[in-house]
Amino acid sequence: QVQLVESGGGVVQPGGSLRLSCATTGIVFHRSTMNWYRQPPGKQRELVAWITVGGSTHVVDSVKGRFTISRDDAKNTVFLQMNSLKPEDTAVYYCHYRWGDDYWGQGTQVTVSS
Repeated sequence: QVQLVESGGGVVQPGGSLRLSCATTGIVFHRSTMNWYRQPPGKQRELVAWITVGGSTHVVDSVKGRFTISRDDAKNTVFLQMNSLKPEDTAVYYCHYRWGDDYWGQGTQVTVSS
C-alpha cells in the first residue's frame, strides 16, 4: 500500500525557515521522481519543486534561491528545506509521486505570519 506522510509544517515568522519531510512506504522510491506541491488558501495546487532519480533538482522561480529539495533513498524520504520564508509561502504543502496513478500525502500546513 502506497503511503506518503508529510511532516514539519508549522507557523513561522517572515524570514524564518522550515524543513518539510515526506516519508514514503510501498513505492519504488529509488526509481521515482518525487515532487512537492503547495496549495495557498483559495488558490489552486501548484508545483514547487521536484527531484529526479539521479538527484537532479528543480524549483519554480518563485522559490528559487530559498527552497531546496533533497532525497534520502536509504530512508525513502524526500525533504524540502525552506528558507527566507515569505507570507506568500503560506499554503498546505503536499508530497506527490506518480507511478501510473497519482499519489498524494495528506499535506502539512505552513503559515508564515508575523
